[in-house]
Amino acid sequence: MNLEDLIQRLRDFAAAREWEPFHTPKNLTMALSGEVGELISLFQWLTPEECAAWREDKTLEANVLDEIADVTLYLVRLADILGLDLFAAANAKIDRNEVRFPALTNQGAINREG
Repeated sequence: MNLEDLIQRLRDFAAAREWEPFHTPKNLTMALSGEVGELISLFQWLTPEECAAWREDKTLEANVLDEIADVTLYLVRLADILGLDLFAAANAKIDRNEVRFPALTNQGAINREG
C-alpha cells in the first residue's frame, strides 16, 4: 500500500459512515492533538531506559503502535481535506531546516535555536 491507497481507504471509510461533514480542519486538528496527547502519555513518566526498551513491554508496544497509527491516520486525513501533498510539505520543511540548522562542521558548532 502506498500513501494514495491509504488516502483513498480513509476517504472510503469516512464516506461509508457519513463522517465527511465532521472532518473539518478544526475537528481533525483537535482529534490529531488528542491522539498525540495519548501517545505522549505512554512515555510521559518513563525513564530514558524504559523508553528505549518500549518493545519489551508487549502492552506498551501495542498501545504505542495504536497511537502512532491514530496520529498517522488523522494527519493523512487532515492533509487530504486541506488538499496538501504530505511528501512535498515534509521535503520542503527539511529543505528549510537544512538552511536553518547547517550540518555540524569539524568545530562541532551547533545551532540550538528553535
